[in-house]
Amino acid sequence: MTVTAARITRCNEASERAGADYVLYWMIGARRTRYNPALEHAVALANRLARPLLVVEPLRLDYPWASDRLHAFVLAGMADNAAAFARHKVTYLPYVEPARGAGKGLLRELARRAAVVVTDEQPGFFLPRMVARAAAQLEVPLFAVDGCGVLPMRAASRAYPSAALFRRHLQKTVGEHLAQVPEAEPLRLLRQGAAAALAGPVLRRWPAAGPRLLAVEPAALRALALDHSVPCAPVRGGSTAASAALDTFLRERLLHYGDARNQPEREVASGLSPYLHFGHLAAHEIVQAVMARSRWDASRLVGAKVTGSREGFWGLPPESESFLDELITWRELGHGFAFHRPDYDQYESLPDWARRSLDEHAADRRAPCYTLAQLEAAATADPLWNAAQQQLRREGRIHNYLRMLWGKKILEWTESPRQALAVLIELNNKYALDGRDPNSYSGIFWTLGRFDRPWAPIRPIFGCIRYMSSANTARKVSVKGYIAQHTKAQLPIFG
Repeated sequence: MTVTAARITRCNEASERAGADYVLYWMIGARRTRYNPALEHAVALANRLARPLLVVEPLRLDYPWASDRLHAFVLAGMADNAAAFARHKVTYLPYVEPARGAGKGLLRELARRAAVVVTDEQPGFFLPRMVARAAAQLEVPLFAVDGCGVLPMRAASRAYPSAALFRRHLQKTVGEHLAQVPEAEPLRLLRQGAAAALAGPVLRRWPAAGPRLLAVEPAALRALALDHSVPCAPVRGGSTAASAALDTFLRERLLHYGDARNQPEREVASGLSPYLHFGHLAAHEIVQAVMARSRWDASRLVGAKVTGSREGFWGLPPESESFLDELITWRELGHGFAFHRPDYDQYESLPDWARRSLDEHAADRRAPCYTLAQLEAAATADPLWNAAQQQLRREGRIHNYLRMLWGKKILEWTESPRQALAVLIELNNKYALDGRDPNSYSGIFWTLGRFDRPWAPIRPIFGCIRYMSSANTARKVSVKGYIAQHTKAQLPIFG
């Protein structure tokens, strides 16, 4: 059992603590027990040092856009993790801040009795800064382990400017990485001894989340200082729900994915992005499941021709090829960009051609021009856009094809490109279950030209940025039923 070195980064130069009580896994990104390289590495260290494993999964209150919706999704995952760790007699502390700042000092206190600390490497949002601060403060080694995708993020030496270029890199290297699949059940490899013991003062100051919180009871959520205006989504978080969603997709939707995924009135999208974002499901597990359907194995890629084409490389049915291109190429393109570009969420990270064109047309007249409040309330004159915004508010997602249109119209309807970017980030990150994710930022910035090319003709507002309209969209795909559903329906709320 060895996690490939390309996935492991030592974050400080501290020495292992002799005579320590346990190995500590600080679970912050890959919030799961299956196909988790960080957990696998922590298990390996625990076995080598003959020490128990202690897992702490914290949930703070002061993260940006903290709401009932996001908290509930993570809490459901904590409940699944609690059951999984209990089955393996591993000490697990799911800590949920009861008040802002209450969790301060928890990691440092737990690390005082640890031989070494392992955590997740996740680009974007506040996690890299948080890990860097911890590395500077801890007196034991801190290892960050990349469990984000099929390719380790360090397998690429730069941020790729387009999917076509990244796809060629992927096709050259993916075979060797698919041959290094993380352990499906790393906890089974833990050599059991006594469970890690938590000191009484620690548990009194930082108690484990109670059953009402882990059950996501509405009253328990209301007691927390969250944005209660964003209700729980109608889908449950956690590894159990993620596995069920994956099974449903493979059985009922994958066959139609290639030819119907752009149809808003046909539900063939995987629905897996929230589970990937919160770490409840691993990309490796999805890939293994897709491959198993066709009895495919990684040896087929030995000597495979690198074409950069979206189709034909894998030797799989067309619908599977299309899905893997989204799951691996596009998703890992975004993760790599965020990993190599700290300014991934800034206007200045746009390609020079896109920024120049947008700036040249920044003063073009916008009619209509909507405020953030009007857009958030879906109060525009465009029924299709309003339906998409209503779906986002109620379900925490927008149909993939309409999500592109949703973004393009915000560019058209706001005061400037920079204002459009601010509105896109605010609405997406506030309401989308997969918001705040590197892949989600890829979609936001694609609206403004990232990973794209100049398009003719030059248009007002857009310049040479790719243009989309609701009228053209309605001519390409059926939307009447979608508009009716998301204009009138009151969808059930989980929690």
